[in-house]
Amino acid sequence: MPGEISPTGKNSAPGSSPELRASHADRDRVVDVLRIAAGDGLLSADELDERLEAALSARTVNELTALTADLPAVSTSTGTAVAEVKDVLRIEGIHSGAVERTGRWIVPRRLELATAWCEVTLDFTQAVITQDTLRIDMNTAGKKLTLITKPGIVVDAGALSLVHSKIKIHQAQDHETPIMLRVELVGTTTHGRVVVRPARRTLGQWLLRRPASPPAGG
Repeated sequence: MPGEISPTGKNSAPGSSPELRASHADRDRVVDVLRIAAGDGLLSADELDERLEAALSARTVNELTALTADLPAVSTSTGTAVAEVKDVLRIEGIHSGAVERTGRWIVPRRLELATAWCEVTLDFTQAVITQDTLRIDMNTAGKKLTLITKPGIVVDAGALSLVHSKIKIHQAQDHETPIMLRVELVGTTTHGRVVVRPARRTLGQWLLRRPASPPAGG
């Protein structure tokens, strides 16, 4: 039985199948997985840049598959989470309890905050990040909004209007980590506070900062 005709026009061996051409959606899914893997510390900045370039120029599904073949299943399984990313997530609260997004929550493309006298905490340290920009539209009053970041996440509050409010930004950055998410704060906050900070060190991390032995001559 003759072999099948491959996209290159050549006969393939019996039982084999031609390489499937990659679509834009295929490339986007792999880019999402690579960004999440970098956020989990599985890829260095150079590896991420190299693989992103290869993903965007890949012509076949096999080429894309090779880019994530060495990543553990926990990272590649987030492909299902990618499909569940919301375009807009709205958080509302008036004189209610604290609202928190922590752990591996899925970061939407846009977030609307409509709260009054309600504390809100958005912890990005373990969040599933699938795009490079998050816009937070704020219409808040009273209490505090806390954004907990990590290297690779930057916050821009240049378009946020403060009415009798304060903002404190301490970016968690290092020069070796590529920027994977830019958070843009827009809108208005009244009689409130906005705090942007990295995650606090654990006791063990603080202990590791101590010298192993006293300085000579001390």
